[in-house]
Amino acid sequence: MAVAGLAMGCIDTLSNMQLVKIYQKDSAVFLQALHFFVGFGALLSPLIADPFLSDTNCILANGTASGISNLPHIRKSLVPHHPGNLTHYDLPIKGLVVTRVSYAFWIMALINLPVPIAVFFLLYKERLVPCCPTGSPPLLPADELAMETRITDKDDSSTSSSKIQVEIGHDDLFGCCQSKNFRGLPCSYFGVHVTGALLLFMTDGILGEYSGFVYSYAVEEPLSVGHKRAGYLPSLFWGFITLGRLISIPVSYRMKPATMVFINVVGVLITFFLLLIFSTSVVFLFVGTASLGLFLSSTFPSVLAYTEDILQYKGCATTVLVTGAGIGEMVLQLLVGSIIHDQGSYSFLVCGTIFGALAFTFYVFLLFFHRIHPQSQSGETFQHPIERQDFPFL
Repeated sequence: MAVAGLAMGCIDTLSNMQLVKIYQKDSAVFLQALHFFVGFGALLSPLIADPFLSDTNCILANGTASGISNLPHIRKSLVPHHPGNLTHYDLPIKGLVVTRVSYAFWIMALINLPVPIAVFFLLYKERLVPCCPTGSPPLLPADELAMETRITDKDDSSTSSSKIQVEIGHDDLFGCCQSKNFRGLPCSYFGVHVTGALLLFMTDGILGEYSGFVYSYAVEEPLSVGHKRAGYLPSLFWGFITLGRLISIPVSYRMKPATMVFINVVGVLITFFLLLIFSTSVVFLFVGTASLGLFLSSTFPSVLAYTEDILQYKGCATTVLVTGAGIGEMVLQLLVGSIIHDQGSYSFLVCGTIFGALAFTFYVFLLFFHRIHPQSQSGETFQHPIERQDFPFL
């Protein structure tokens, strides 16, 4: 699982960074499409695994089926507030295996198999596979030649050299980490990185902790939702995340990323406030779960597109933002789980409201740093696509 997580982290970072690099000011639409399929996969994978799961114990030993095979009863008993029950049941580790969950992993592996095949084909076309030379010329030299031709046509030599430096820094793997690239940068440059990462730390953390603990919250008092019914909540949450990302693909073509982020963070905060007010309503828990998934759906790609737009699409912010989002998804789940264990299930909604308020606060700081960040004057290649007058609220 650690190796799988490492691979997914690399894929997540590189795919977002390459989309920003290739499409620049048009990257918002492609980022929304990318994250739609992320949500679609998260929705699809439990449905693939479900037929291979067992309603009884995964391993049956002598006498197991008659005594302690009722997993919902066991789950209900093993709640965090009754630690004494942890030793009450003796679940077998040897016997007849009645689940075939490994089949779900094989199916998902086959679904993902076309991806490395397509990547290998692209490497082959670009002459990046040493053992498989090809007769067709790679695309990269032509792009570099076109870029150098555009730069040569400029009269201002200082502008030309700055363009070349921007391109080299963008293509260099460690270009963003070199200390010489930080010289003379305004404080707003670092402020945009930090506030953008903190904003995604909160929003992606909310996404992780809500999907991870909404089931546990629903089956506890005062709601006491049945286990089968509560099991639909994570699926409903990811379903509306997928729907929201699908809707965001055409919307992002017309609406600026800053406006989309504003709608997202305000919607998340209002939804948590309403969930607190109607905390005893099972119906509103389902409505709030759907609403929360809808508002959280496009937050990550919108923040990424907005931040890179401020920083002239140099690609350096993408790694910082993806890392901040991943840390938030890990840390906030651990934090909320510990708080629920100590304070009870109601703290689940309180934590979500606090995180939503912090996300809105960091968004305000991001707007502030955008306002004071100097606009680039390096030329048309990396000209800022959105002028400040397009944001009357800045």
